[in-house]
Amino acid sequence: MYSELGISPEVQEISRKIEEKLADRFSKIDRTAEHNQLKVLSSMQKNRLQEGHFAATTGYGYNDSGREALERIYADTFRTEAALVRPQITCGTHALAVALFSCVRPGDEILSPVGAPYDTLQEVIGIRPSKGSLKEWGIGYRQADLLPDGGFDYEGIRSGIGPKTRLVTIQRSKGYSDRRTFSPQEIGELIAFIKGIRPDILCMVDNCYGEFVCEHEPSEYGADMIVGSLIKNPGGGLAPVGGYICGTEECVAQCAYRLSAPGLGQEVGANLGQMPALLQGFFLAPTVTAAALKTAVFAANLYEGLGFSVHPSAQAPRYDIIQAIRLETPERLCAFCEGIQSASPVDSFVTPEPWDMPGYDDPVIMASGSFVSGSSIELSADGPLREPYNVYFQGGLTYPHGKFGIMKSLDLLYKRNLVKL
Repeated sequence: MYSELGISPEVQEISRKIEEKLADRFSKIDRTAEHNQLKVLSSMQKNRLQEGHFAATTGYGYNDSGREALERIYADTFRTEAALVRPQITCGTHALAVALFSCVRPGDEILSPVGAPYDTLQEVIGIRPSKGSLKEWGIGYRQADLLPDGGFDYEGIRSGIGPKTRLVTIQRSKGYSDRRTFSPQEIGELIAFIKGIRPDILCMVDNCYGEFVCEHEPSEYGADMIVGSLIKNPGGGLAPVGGYICGTEECVAQCAYRLSAPGLGQEVGANLGQMPALLQGFFLAPTVTAAALKTAVFAANLYEGLGFSVHPSAQAPRYDIIQAIRLETPERLCAFCEGIQSASPVDSFVTPEPWDMPGYDDPVIMASGSFVSGSSIELSADGPLREPYNVYFQGGLTYPHGKFGIMKSLDLLYKRNLVKL
């Protein structure tokens, strides 16, 4: 079948050799998925999930028992007091914006202890000018950069915490940078340090791309809120839209008032018939995440073996599903994304091109032939056209499909004489 689908014998052979070495690594990933699958199942059983919870609601969505069950299941799975899980949250950036605007007030300051946040969040904060930003509302921002070795600059963080500091935002994943992704345990150590200085400071974790990669989440290590998108890991490839905020009852209540209106909070918000997809997607999420993780490990080993710099490295522990590969030229970056697009079940005939995406300073090329538009738990790859021309690859609802996508990317690079095997 690989030959019928156009993969050259050379790429098939090198892929076979790489995969043979990954059996033990894949077995460990499967054990983590098993743990998380049982955790989700337990939460669904505890909260007596039933067929009646799949019913659609419209309008105000009063007495939506399915929505309430979904939020209890998220809270129990992520070990938090409460959860806000809504299709009305349009994306991960929206979820983060809701959380930030909910919990800070004019005159407060936000601190990022992990360097600059992801591109789209920079406009939310006002690091880059944007209408309606936190900066416009008189909310300040401070930043502590990471140390040269990628660790936390604890002294810089200590000096960055001032009397106005109200919230610390911690991005778990790397975003469009070369820095490493942080484990839940590392984030817990950082939170403990911050709370040791000021226990009243709220600690929010951008958990995008990290859910179900490990057996525990940052919410189990002291985070007041963890925030993410349903078209990434927790949606399991079935959620068509949405985001979540899990955390303390007080934080979640504030977020609900921001999302809807003061006085309404979580009591309104119709599910619009999305309950089957949101619940079943969450049930499938641990194994879907495992498939994406295996694909990322395969990609790291394949491209590192060819001499490319990859982040994380082939043998490094994994704390999210993103695999960054330094391709060094725009031609390689575009060819890689073309290969991923051609391996997609949807729009496989389309050629991705760089464009000026909202929220980004540089043109971005994005490959995503997905059943849910823009879903990054599905096979996808993207990157800004700027040096060192990193591509950020993620997803794969099944490992065989993810593996095929990586093989297609390499095959196209090989056939264009952009890489030697």
